[in-house]
Amino acid sequence: MHIIPAIDIIDGKCVRLAQGQYNAKTIYDESPVDVALRFQDAGFLRLHVVDLDGAKAKHVVNHRTLEQITRRAEALHVDFGGGIQSDDDVRIAFECGARQITAGSVAVKNRDAFLRWLEERGAASIILAADARDERIAVSGWEEVTEISLMEFLAEYEAQGVEYAMCTDISKDGMMQGSANDLYRRIRDERPKLNLIASGGVSSMHDLEELESIGVWGAIIGKALYEGTLTIADLKRFL
Repeated sequence: MHIIPAIDIIDGKCVRLAQGQYNAKTIYDESPVDVALRFQDAGFLRLHVVDLDGAKAKHVVNHRTLEQITRRAEALHVDFGGGIQSDDDVRIAFECGARQITAGSVAVKNRDAFLRWLEERGAASIILAADARDERIAVSGWEEVTEISLMEFLAEYEAQGVEYAMCTDISKDGMMQGSANDLYRRIRDERPKLNLIASGGVSSMHDLEELESIGVWGAIIGKALYEGTLTIADLKRFL
C-alpha cells in the first residue's frame, strides 16, 4: 500500500480544511515547498497536492507553487488536483511537473473532455476523483452535491478505461475520526481491478492496517501528519 502525504494550498500556504469547509481552515506552514522537502527527506515517494483556490475558482491557480515543489522535491511523484477543468489546466499541471492529475468535477460536468484526457495522456496519468457525501458525488470544491451514485460513477469510468480512483468520504475528511473502511471494502469487492486510493479521516496506525487489509492501492494522509497523531517513525514500515 502506498502512503501518500497531502499538501493542500490556499494563498500559497499549506493548509487543511475540515469536511472541505473553507471557513474551517488551519494554516500549517507558510511554505508548501518546505513541507514537500520534509516529506521527501523522510523517504516518501509520492505526494498529493491540492489547489484549493483552484477548486473554488474552477481553474488552476497555484501552479507556480506546484512548479516549485516539483523542481525542488524532484524525487517525489506528484499528483495534482483542484480546479482542473480545461485543456489549458491539464497542460499547465503537467508542464509544472505533475506526474498525474486528479480530476473529478470535470468528469461530471464535461465527460467528453475527461475521456479525451484519458486517451491522450494515458490511464496511468489520470486519477478520477470520486468525492462523495452520503455516497453521492460532490463537485466544485465539494460545494455542490449531485444525485450521481458513487458506485455507478466508479463503474462507468472504470468501463471507460480509468485505472486509478481517489475516493474521499467528505464527512470523514479532516475530522481525525477514522477512514471510511466499510465504504472502501465495498468498492474493493465491486471493483477489484481498480487502483483505489483512500482519502479522508486516516488518523491512526489502526486505520492504515485496516486499509491495507482491505487491499486499497494507496492511502492519503493529511491532518494526522500535521497534528502528529501519525509520525514518520510510525509510517516507516510502509515506506
